[in-house]
Amino acid sequence: MNATAKVVEADRLGHLLARQRAAFLRDGAPSLAQRRADLAKFRATIIGHRKAIEDAINADFGHRSKYETAIMEVGGVAEGIKYLIRNLRKFMAPTRRHVALHMRMGSARIEYQPLGVVGVMSPWNYPVNLSLMPVVTAMAAGNRVMLKPSEFTPVTNSLLARMLGEVFPEDQFAMVTGDAAAGAAFSALPFDHLVFTGSTSVGRAVMKAASDNLVPVTLELGGKSPSIVAKGYGLDQAAASIAFGKLLNAGQTCIAPDYALVHESDVDSFVAAYDRKVASFYADGPTSEHYTSIINERHHARLQGLIEDASAKGARIIEVGNRPGDAFRRPNTLAPAVVLGVTDTMRVAQEEIFGPVLPIFPYRDIVDAIAYVNARPRPLALYYFGADDDDRRSVLSRTISGNVTINGTIMHIAQDDLPFGGVGPSGMGAYHGVEGFRTFSHAKGIYEQGRWNLASLLHARSDSRSMPSST
Repeated sequence: MNATAKVVEADRLGHLLARQRAAFLRDGAPSLAQRRADLAKFRATIIGHRKAIEDAINADFGHRSKYETAIMEVGGVAEGIKYLIRNLRKFMAPTRRHVALHMRMGSARIEYQPLGVVGVMSPWNYPVNLSLMPVVTAMAAGNRVMLKPSEFTPVTNSLLARMLGEVFPEDQFAMVTGDAAAGAAFSALPFDHLVFTGSTSVGRAVMKAASDNLVPVTLELGGKSPSIVAKGYGLDQAAASIAFGKLLNAGQTCIAPDYALVHESDVDSFVAAYDRKVASFYADGPTSEHYTSIINERHHARLQGLIEDASAKGARIIEVGNRPGDAFRRPNTLAPAVVLGVTDTMRVAQEEIFGPVLPIFPYRDIVDAIAYVNARPRPLALYYFGADDDDRRSVLSRTISGNVTINGTIMHIAQDDLPFGGVGPSGMGAYHGVEGFRTFSHAKGIYEQGRWNLASLLHARSDSRSMPSST
């Protein structure tokens, strides 16, 4: 996009934002009934287009498990909207606050007011869920929304624009498509709030652009989310849960377990258990119906590069599951693998993997595992497998991460009443739950003076007799 095209794009986006802001100022905050009706229309539209959504995402990925699309995309958004509709009256209700003793004749409360126009920038890996959940949460809070999805999912983007454009006017909800230059122009708009989900590197650029207009941001990034398996914990159960989380969407999940910390005495047994579980999940190996492809050739090449770098530096690569050699039969498909003997010099230890490759690190003591996690940037998620004992309590209290699932993976994201968000390099701010509603609301504090105003004793007096005498 040349300089002239960039100016034209910025003008177009600015005009769209101005239209939405004017509509918000004209109509004011929508009522509870209107918000519920809009959410219900959103939910019905998504459910009614389930088959079309499955086909669109499959086209964008080359091969995307319809089962994964059903539960993580359509089902996830439908359940999230259902939760918002059910709890919206409570979220919108003013909350009373304490009044100082000498002002008890007055009252204090907080009212939650929509911000205005919210911008949402979403990634390609879950192009429906990660696009629409922040959208519907912002709309539940009474806002207008502009959405800029990833250019890597053009078929899905076209479907969403068409089906939602038939339901909502553009001054209430609008989609903006385009490449990275369009994304840069979008992030520079003076929104009332901006949400970005994606990589940490792009998140930095988005935050920098937003700062020029003092736009508050919510960043949902990623990082290397660890799985810690306690010594003696059932390896079949741990391997099954880690394989599920790691291979869901072929590892292209921001909260996927990036690596596993396994007690040194259990490593070989864990690898064997992981191999068995992968084989049981995907009977036809990497060409199975429910095994997803890598989004495009570039990302596939990046993952191959991680594996080759690790191998060249002395790591042992073990492909797992049934017929891993068949991966070449499906474009941009990568067989599940574990990596042993990883050192800090390898890229697989440094970069977020975002694919079906699991490095396994042995540890001697839980203190060592905690130290390994704490020596690295704070992750978006952490998974712990072990009994309710001192080791578990140490992991929970001495590590800092986004959210945690104990004795499982991924499923904290499905708890609509929990906030979802990172910390430090894995993000800032949160949505989902009441925290999401409040992220997209202004908490306006209101003090209402009572009939008797003790504060009047503080007013200035012209009567000199009321003033302290001088000495």
